[in-house]
Amino acid sequence: MESGPELPDGLMLPDGTLNSGHIIKREILYRGMNGQAVERIYCRPGQSYIYKPLTNDEQWGKEKWVYDHVLPSFPPIYPKILLSSFNRQTGGHAILFEDMGRLDHIFRKEVAVELAELVASWHALDTVPLLDAPLRGPKPPIEAIIGDLRRNQAETAAALMSASIPEALLIRVYQAMEHAEFPAKPVISHGDLHAGNYAAVQGRLVVLDWEHTHLNSPLWDLYHMIDMSHPLFPKSMTEDSRNDILQAYLKAAGHDGHLSGKEGADFKRQYMLFASIFSIWMIRLIQGDLARNDGKWPREQLIRQLQETTESLKQCADGL
Repeated sequence: MESGPELPDGLMLPDGTLNSGHIIKREILYRGMNGQAVERIYCRPGQSYIYKPLTNDEQWGKEKWVYDHVLPSFPPIYPKILLSSFNRQTGGHAILFEDMGRLDHIFRKEVAVELAELVASWHALDTVPLLDAPLRGPKPPIEAIIGDLRRNQAETAAALMSASIPEALLIRVYQAMEHAEFPAKPVISHGDLHAGNYAAVQGRLVVLDWEHTHLNSPLWDLYHMIDMSHPLFPKSMTEDSRNDILQAYLKAAGHDGHLSGKEGADFKRQYMLFASIFSIWMIRLIQGDLARNDGKWPREQLIRQLQETTESLKQCADGL
């Protein structure tokens, strides 16, 4: 167990639960894939922390590992770990973070542009020390997604037709997919960089939830921050905003920042294909969530997510 300053003694128990005798107030922020709640806790007025138990059973110990082995080379864009406890015997797993304040996750292009520049900086870091690291992303790699779309072309066509997506668009993406080439060199990827995992607070950019960090294509982070839709965090992407974010990334990465040179233009086309493929796959997943209607996400939020993903697909496919 690790501790930080100004914390009540014995606040976190060996099994990762909290000593309620030290807590005067708790606020649930969200629930993870396994139903565990991430909370803001108050130990005294004006003193709050973020309590995060294991929210995805497949990610045991991963976020702490990333904090210990990856994030020390990053600028201070992440909340500090104040306490952590891991107990295999009891299944306990929890981290107590500093509270960065009330974070605004409303999508703003200027924040995404700043984030793109930051993403380019961590994409430039050496990946050799992480080649054998125990890390993996939350979704299949793009190669597996392509394989799935090829094997299930009829099902995919039916899904897109029900979303009012023209057949010609699907044909265009499938034709481009046959010759898909994406950046070959893997980079350090946050893994789940949707709008709920970053925010600007008091002039500082904060990036949260690093448990899905792994090595992947640079397009993975870019798709999640630009075109990935999330049920809880509405986002309306336009062609101009997408270009501005990509331009900021390319300029920071040392490529042609105006997307007019061959290297920048090729990268942009690669992104448009990657985003089109991923969005088609996401449409099928969202439709599956709607069909199951299991209450995990409110139906109206899933419908909005489907609409946003459909619009992103149309815009990106037009760029192929």
